[in-house]
Amino acid sequence: MTRVDVHKVREVEVAALAWLSAHRGDFALGDDALTADGQVDLTWKPLGELAQTCASVREHTAPDDPLHACLSDLLGFAWQQTGRGELFLRLQELEPFATYPLEVYSVFAGAGLRHDGYEAAAATVARTRGWRQTEQEPTRRLGLLKAEGRSGIHRPERAHQALRRTWLGGLPEPWTFERSAGYALTHVVFHLTDWGRTPDGLPPDLADYLAHWLPPWLDTCLDARMWDLGCELLVVAASSPRPPDAAMFQDAWTRIARAQHETGALPVEGPDPREDDAAAAEPDFLHCYHSTLMAAFAAALTIERLTGGFDDDRAPYTGDMHGQGVPG
Repeated sequence: MTRVDVHKVREVEVAALAWLSAHRGDFALGDDALTADGQVDLTWKPLGELAQTCASVREHTAPDDPLHACLSDLLGFAWQQTGRGELFLRLQELEPFATYPLEVYSVFAGAGLRHDGYEAAAATVARTRGWRQTEQEPTRRLGLLKAEGRSGIHRPERAHQALRRTWLGGLPEPWTFERSAGYALTHVVFHLTDWGRTPDGLPPDLADYLAHWLPPWLDTCLDARMWDLGCELLVVAASSPRPPDAAMFQDAWTRIARAQHETGALPVEGPDPREDDAAAAEPDFLHCYHSTLMAAFAAALTIERLTGGFDDDRAPYTGDMHGQGVPG
């Protein structure tokens, strides 16, 4: 019977979080974060993804684990970057009907970090027809409904309706899977399972479908050296109510560990740095921050799922956290 080397998966997680800690300044909001022509994908998006990953991984990390303090530190840094929520209120004034401020804010609200003034302002806008009729792709619509719920906004539109309009919700022909569909399906699962917290949030028909087709999709992505999407699919595998396949996990984590740079960064895609001189240099921030976040997230969920919780193989780990740049 195949066994997964949990210690190796843990090493990927530790190295990834060490890199994120060392590069947290790259997630800081610049002066353009509150300008009309600011690039949201280069400001709020990375910061929100840092917060989401740290909040989610912390949920799957024992309080006495040194990584728990590291995750709390990074989450606190992200919250401070928002002025402890004050910048969301300013964004609300600048772009009343933009949804991304609420989507990012909801990450903090879900972690218990709230700003009453922003929530009141957002709730007022959410009562308008203009907000309710905002046109979005189904996967993002599902995410917005979940974000509203975490932020205390509740309205009649049901998540089930949005779900069945998504690519995954329609149970498509498996051969139609490609990159954009892959990212769409992973985020549907993230929303339904509250980022790995509630595997039972996945409807039975979707769980059955993924149990059958996720392994070949993951194998295809890793063959194509798509490390970022591969890690997202590993999160889906670890979040599924079905027992994970050990052989699939072992093969996937062997390949991801080889693709991880010695600094802990994982490129979005590309050749093995041990086999390609051009890939040996550390990738730049924008080409590795998200995949490194996903590596840490996937590793945490994989370990918890395979060990049954905090009290098994996680606790005995004795690697040098401090030497990796992770605060203890």
